[in-house]
Amino acid sequence: MLSPCVLLCAIDDTTGFCFGCGRTRDEIAGWMAFSDAERQSLMDTLPARLETIEHKPRRETKRQRLARERALQ
Repeated sequence: MLSPCVLLCAIDDTTGFCFGCGRTRDEIAGWMAFSDAERQSLMDTLPARLETIEHKPRRETKRQRLARERALQ
């Protein structure tokens, strides 16, 4: 199952988004019940959400590492 989880689980109090994946608590809780299309649609919005979080995680997340590696190819 496709998942944006990067095992950096903490919710930003300002936006309500997870620092690691960008989902809300309700989206994380309901992830298993979403259809594949719903999951993909939500995942398409996550990069923009993560940009709205002011206090970024201190370590590189899996998503960031993969994006960096893709950019180098």
